[in-house]
Amino acid sequence: MKQLRQLLLLPQFKITGMFKKYLPAVYFIAGIAILLGMFDLASWVTAKNQIPIPSASKVLSTLYSLWKDPFYDNGPNDKGIGFQLLKSLITVFKGFTMATLLALPVGYIIGSSKTMMRLLNPVIQILKPVSPLAWFPLGLALFQASDKAAVFAVFITCIWPTLINTALGVSSVPTDHTNVAKAFGFSKLKTITKVYLPYSLPYIFTGLKLSIGIAWVVIVAAEMLSGGAGIGFFVWDSWNASSLEKVVAAILIIGVVGLILDKIFSALQKRFTYTA
Repeated sequence: MKQLRQLLLLPQFKITGMFKKYLPAVYFIAGIAILLGMFDLASWVTAKNQIPIPSASKVLSTLYSLWKDPFYDNGPNDKGIGFQLLKSLITVFKGFTMATLLALPVGYIIGSSKTMMRLLNPVIQILKPVSPLAWFPLGLALFQASDKAAVFAVFITCIWPTLINTALGVSSVPTDHTNVAKAFGFSKLKTITKVYLPYSLPYIFTGLKLSIGIAWVVIVAAEMLSGGAGIGFFVWDSWNASSLEKVVAAILIIGVVGLILDKIFSALQKRFTYTA
């Protein structure tokens, strides 16, 4: 009986081993098929609406037309999807870079000093929950330009995840590590680079991943307010033109770009994180 059971289970293990490496691709394709099926279902349900949800075939056709010539330029209000994405990514990385340059040292100061932690924690807890779009008018008042206000909104909202995670990483460094550094006569800079930074890297990269994700969400909403160019402006402009196919296509593009950004930062985290 035991031998018979082993014979019956043997093909199952062989199949599992054969197709195991293809499972992620199979799941991805199945997930995309479900998503497209949802669009078809929504299209059928809203068929009698004034502006129905487009079917999957229309969305795919629109995606193809958008990427057939992504960098055409017919004037300030008629640019290809490539230009729109590039504008959004530039704005995101401007705000993200400035936020990172501020959040890392401030996070280190907070994490290494209980006094600074007690002093700045109330400020962080008050400002952190503020909606990203609430900062946009303040950015307009400060810079008198909508594109700079969008960078400002990204900058403010990117600070908190990186700052908090950096502070958490620094405060989690075991006392034994810092005592050894003192025993070997490490300078302050060497202690930071050889003790605090390696130990805090997993926390820092977690914060950076969260920040870039938030930045990509914020820029779409900010560009709807600022206008002019960018993927957010493209979505709003397409809606005003009653082109829901372009709206849905842009939503999918936004999602794919967000996924790519997440994968990039995950790869960086694996590459630069020290393991015990």
